[in-house]
Formats: sequence, structure tokens, C-alpha cells
Amino acid sequence: MSETVTSQAETLLMEKDGPIGWITFNQPHKRNAVSQEMWQRMPEYVRDLSADSAIRVVILRGAGDAAFVAGADISQFKDRRRNAADEEEYRRISAAGSESLATLGKPLLAMIHGFCIGGGVSIAITCDLRIAADDARFGIPAARLGLGYHYRGMEKLMGLIGPAYTKELFFTARTDFSAQDALRMGLVNQVVPKADLERFTRDYATMMARNAPLTLRSAKASVEQLLRPAADRDLAMLDRLITDCFNSQDYQEGVKAFSEKRRPQFQGR
Repeated sequence: MSETVTSQAETLLMEKDGPIGWITFNQPHKRNAVSQEMWQRMPEYVRDLSADSAIRVVILRGAGDAAFVAGADISQFKDRRRNAADEEEYRRISAAGSESLATLGKPLLAMIHGFCIGGGVSIAITCDLRIAADDARFGIPAARLGLGYHYRGMEKLMGLIGPAYTKELFFTARTDFSAQDALRMGLVNQVVPKADLERFTRDYATMMARNAPLTLRSAKASVEQLLRPAADRDLAMLDRLITDCFNSQDYQEGVKAFSEKRRPQFQGR
């Protein structure tokens, strides 16, 4: 049995379970609405999981049965987001948390059930893959609140689902797009019965964790760079990552295991 280590804050949890790291949004009584404190804690947890060589894959999830993340914690708006200056400070803190997730070099999965609304969608599309339960509901109700949605988040969403679906999400402000709607849009990768969600996601992550970490790192970086305009791509960095793969002990182990018809034991070096 794998060893599990849990580190806790009031509203954000971090757990290590064998090769899988879990980060849990833990405000189930608020449908896991994201508070400023959650964003402040996020970079610390991401650094920990990133530095731990035993962790190969990280999964984000929401506590309870009702939601992944149902947006930002609106109860904080009256005190923390009163005006443009407050909004700038909130955006700085939330951007640091979001950036830590976006720059994690390991595969990052979102395990989505129930409500995935507003900021929940933003968090989900920061991940590499999104696995949804059949009860998941999606939407971006910014137009119901009158807030301005930052163009960087909109650019990321549009790159994933295209301009037409992006406009539909924003123009309608609906919060009842189904998991099947999300699959059709390309917003999620997989839809499974809710009762199977954790098992399926854990098994999927475990399958990834068995693969060569240096190859996964190279593939993730390559996709991110190739999404950029050609003039902005760091191809030298990608070449270094590819070279690291071929110079690694894992490459030797992979070739040997293939010839011996056994599962390779990769060490990430």
C-alpha cells in the first residue's frame, strides 16, 4: 500500500498518494468557490508536488458531492474586490496561483463533478486533461454579474473550444451546459458515470505515472510551445528536453524492457 501524506489548510488540501498528488478545493458548503486564501496557498502546494520526484501526476478535485468549483467566492467581493484597485490586488494573487498550476511540468488533471462554473472553468482549462462525471454542469455567468472577464483567460478558452462556443458560453451566461455538451465542445476529454469518476481518474493517472517522466515533460512543453506564434517558441529548450530523453537511463530501460517484453520501471532520470 502506498504511503499517503496529507497537508491541510482550511480551504485547500494537498495529499500525496503513491505517484499521484491531489489538490482539493475544500469549501463544500460554498460549492468549493475559490477564495483568495486558496489562491495564496496554491503555489506552495504546487512547488511541493513539483519538487517531489515520487509524484508523477497531479489531480485537482472539489470536496463533497455538489461541485468541482462553482466560481469565485462572491462573499469576498464586498470586502476584497470593492473597486478596480482591489480587483488588481485580487488578480495578482489569483494569477500567481493560476500561474503555478499552468507552469507545473507534470501532467495535471481536473476531476470534475457537479458544478464547474466561472472560475471553475478557468481552473479546469489550466489543466492538461479534464475528466468529467455525467452530472457535471458548466457555464461562465460573467454577464449576470457585470464583471469584465480577462482576455488572457478568454484566449485560453477560445484556443481550446473555438470562438463560436466561447461566445455561446459568455453570451448566454448559462450554467447548465451538460457534461455531454462539454464533450461536444472539446471542453472535456472524457465523461464517465459519477460513481466511476474517482476510480477512472485514478486509473488514468496511474497509467500516465507508469510512463517515462522525461518524455511526458518534453511532450507537455512541446504542446505549450507549439501553441505559441512561431517567433515566440523556445525551440532550443525543446531540443534540450528531447536530448535529455535520449541521454536518460529511462531510455535505456524502455528499450531493454521492450525487448524483454516486460513493463519498464522508469525513474525519471
